[in-house]
Amino acid sequence: MGKLTYDSTVVVDFDDRTLAHIQQVMAAKLRRGEAFFFSWKDDPASGDGRTTLWIHPTISLVFTFHGGRPPLINRAWIEALMLTANTPQGLQLVPEPERKTPEDQSSSK
Repeated sequence: MGKLTYDSTVVVDFDDRTLAHIQQVMAAKLRRGEAFFFSWKDDPASGDGRTTLWIHPTISLVFTFHGGRPPLINRAWIEALMLTANTPQGLQLVPEPERKTPEDQSSSK
């Protein structure tokens, strides 16, 4: 499991593959100076609610991956996540769509 640390105060576990895709989307938005919400459904063990963070270019984010190799990136998933990130509700975790072809993948470098 990877970890997303927000403003040194909130630490959230995501599997490395999901975290790599979140990182790609957040980096694209933040490079453009865009602030946005990021929401996900909490684990049932912690109450089965929802958590939302306000992501802003001035707030510290740390992505910590458990595995040593970067996972393959599914461009279709990046596009689906980016579509949600560009709405008033902000970035939402959506299920990973199937990759159409091997060219739809790239490593996250």
